Amino acid sequence: MKVLVTGGAGFLGQAVCRRLAARGDTVVSLNRRRSAALDGLGVTQHQADVRDAAAVRAAADGCDAVVHCAAKTVAKGPTREFRQINVEGTRNVLAACSRIGARLVHTSSPSVVHGGRDLEGVDESVPYSRRQPDPYSRTKAAAEGLVLGAAGRLVPAVALRPHMIWGPGDPHFLPRLVARHRLLFLLGAADKPVDTVYIDNAADAHLLALDRLGPDSPINGRVYFIAQGEPCGLGVWVNSLLEAAGLPPVTRRMPVWPALAAGALLEYAYRLPGVPWEPPLTRFLVRHASTAHWFDLSAARRDLGYRPHVTTHDGMARLAVHLADPHRGAAR
Repeated sequence: MKVLVTGGAGFLGQAVCRRLAARGDTVVSLNRRRSAALDGLGVTQHQADVRDAAAVRAAADGCDAVVHCAAKTVAKGPTREFRQINVEGTRNVLAACSRIGARLVHTSSPSVVHGGRDLEGVDESVPYSRRQPDPYSRTKAAAEGLVLGAAGRLVPAVALRPHMIWGPGDPHFLPRLVARHRLLFLLGAADKPVDTVYIDNAADAHLLALDRLGPDSPINGRVYFIAQGEPCGLGVWVNSLLEAAGLPPVTRRMPVWPALAAGALLEYAYRLPGVPWEPPLTRFLVRHASTAHWFDLSAARRDLGYRPHVTTHDGMARLAVHLADPHRGAAR
């Protein structure tokens, strides 16, 4: 099988490319910057942006399937950029798939149903949140809607919602956590339970969906939550990550409302001209750190055969090895 992975140089995209290459598929990636790691896997790389429809068509040419991982996830940036990448970029991917008859596995996010309230044991029947104040959640919901609307009509398509991906090679959450560990605090009077997903399990779920997807497949047009199936308190999870990095646990707590106010002020300040970095605290982060979000994985287990083969305990052990020696502990 020949498969295009958009965002192939990213954390999840690279793990998907690694899995596909290991089993003998021909792998093509679309990413903005060339990746030495993908070169080492024998992946054909197209250096372009999903906003470029012609580049997406060229990268997808001759492919049997597309795994669409590319997205704008960082908090900094104008709303129009989120829409251009997450929505219009997905539209370009769908058009390319329709043109060549390729099937599509789309990476979505549980944030599409999270409006700042607790989500405990919910399944895929939970509706999109009517209250999505951040551009990431809004545009990911719009992109998922495009994919599910096209499924069966234009292309065989399925959407996956991996939750809070972590593990060796994470370029986003863990480095920020380590860099700011002296300033960290937990929110609310007590931990709320969350579920997350180890990088290898998230990548495996994409291949399971890819292999089961077709015009007459029962998963066509469906969406699935993907996680460890091991909910725990957010503070427990954060402190496990810090322990893997050899750092002390977080014990300080702050009420939610002052943190929301601080997040709003920082978002405003970091939108000012000449401020190139992401804000250290946002309302999106506060809402997710102060609410429960864990999911019923029955549908993924039943329809995809999804079984997280790396437990949270084993994943933390692998992460600790990786942080001690990145060449030994990479995700497999």
